[in-house]
Amino acid sequence: MKLMLPFGRSPARRIDPLVHSLLGQTEQLIQGAQAVLVFMESPLKEHAVRVSTIEKRADEARRLLIVKLKQSFITPIDREDLFGLSRAIDDVLDYLFSLVREMYLLKVAPNTHLKAMAQVLAQCATELNEAVRHIEHQTEQAIKHAMQVRKLENRMDALYITALTELFQNVTTQEDMVNVLKLREIYRHMIHAVNSAEQAANLINDVLVKLR
Repeated sequence: MKLMLPFGRSPARRIDPLVHSLLGQTEQLIQGAQAVLVFMESPLKEHAVRVSTIEKRADEARRLLIVKLKQSFITPIDREDLFGLSRAIDDVLDYLFSLVREMYLLKVAPNTHLKAMAQVLAQCATELNEAVRHIEHQTEQAIKHAMQVRKLENRMDALYITALTELFQNVTTQEDMVNVLKLREIYRHMIHAVNSAEQAANLINDVLVKLR
């Protein structure tokens, strides 16, 4: 007997286990980016530790994906692409972890530039998650979300230039210079994070070209 579905509904599409593991990474990335936003509003130790905890969970998700990749005879996406995409996503969260760790240890106070950059990275995390979610069955949607990451990278670049320009103004004391050097490294973590997100988006586009 054929199972009849209610009118207007279709069977849920099965997500390949490897893609599901990759989705687990992007979901951890969303949590990490949201934790960074919390830290930017309240740079307390427990909020920094939260980012560290999520980063470790994401590392474990990546490790499990690599184990599955080694055990899989057939993969929905080329092994090299899966591995590279997983690594790029992992790099984004690694930079976020380094960002928060150094801000806390060096006692760098969040400013409006950092908060704006953190918002962009949180949006990147969401777009990457949606791109991965649609990568198997809804390629047009996946492309749309990947393209959004590339647009956000342009937005981050503009924020970065503005922040750097302001940073080197009115430096008159040794303390000012020390603060400049600290903030410059923090800003670099932000731009490296968004560059890794863009790399992940580009890899998704490459995968989709092969699947078409």
